[in-house]
Amino acid sequence: MDGDQVDRAWRGWRQATEQALYGDGGFFVRPSGPAAHFRTSVHASELFAGAVLTLLRQLDQALGRPAELVVTDMGAGRAELLVALGAHARAEAPELARRLVLRAVEKAPRPERLPSWIHWSDRIEPAAAGLLFANEWLDNVPVEIAEVDHEGVPRLLRVCPATGDEQLGEPVAGADAAWLDRWWPLGPEHAEPGFRAEIGLPRDRAWAEAVASLGRGVAVAVDYAHRSGSRPPFGTLAAFREGREVRPVPDGSCDLTSHVALDACLDASLAANPGVVHSLWTTQRDALRLLGLSGARPPLALASSDPAGYVRALAAAGEAAELTASGGLGGFGWGIQSVGIPLPREWHTLAP
Repeated sequence: MDGDQVDRAWRGWRQATEQALYGDGGFFVRPSGPAAHFRTSVHASELFAGAVLTLLRQLDQALGRPAELVVTDMGAGRAELLVALGAHARAEAPELARRLVLRAVEKAPRPERLPSWIHWSDRIEPAAAGLLFANEWLDNVPVEIAEVDHEGVPRLLRVCPATGDEQLGEPVAGADAAWLDRWWPLGPEHAEPGFRAEIGLPRDRAWAEAVASLGRGVAVAVDYAHRSGSRPPFGTLAAFREGREVRPVPDGSCDLTSHVALDACLDASLAANPGVVHSLWTTQRDALRLLGLSGARPPLALASSDPAGYVRALAAAGEAAELTASGGLGGFGWGIQSVGIPLPREWHTLAP
């Protein structure tokens, strides 16, 4: 890129991230897709799709087996989850598979080889009954970043898209300031100069809108998350390219992500959607264990009676262990909300 094309106009992190991720030539709209740069639970193992199918079967029963059961995958990448979910359903639950409607919501163009039975759109469509699943979507909803100056005033950060250099801008005001006061206080009694916060208001609104698309069903947000009382003092902004963490520069060359104030998102949905019946937050570790993944090694006796089966079971146990590891993927937060129905009874053992 020559000097005349380099974008050096200072702007807020939200605008810069929106352009870098979703603008012309942005990181998430390129043909290669995010899978070329980082590995989610969907990419780690097809066991994840199998666990989502278990959840879907529980939901189907709770909904009374509707004529159509819609699965909406928010921030679908290249629809890897839906492709695997459809394959699992056809093999394990053919009657359910015939009633499934699989929808990918993604800003990138539809992949050329995507099966025709997967719907593709850049917007959420209403679903009378179904599952809305958002795996690592909210962390890529762009937000403003605030930093406390030397006088104790929270100010919006401005960034140069070409270099990633930052400077303090105007004081945080209006709805952003109200959000900070409620969810991530940066006043003198809570913060020191240099402390940061990602202002999650756009994520609250995005999640509330997504949940509102469900007539009856369950919405699940899966992401690295934090809650009130344990926010990271310097924020969580990070960037990744080709599997490695790099300096956050909003030039379209890398993923830009920050952890999600998931408690605020769930609260916003509760306030906006009177149809929400149950709302809870758990970990991926506990959620996947409830869905049948434990990571436990198979009995050693199986190695003698069925060596090939033992090897397959051992490989599956290793994949399940990765998905449920408390210091890794198992540490993801699962924000779960039911709309128009109680949560399936299997989930009542989890704390709200």
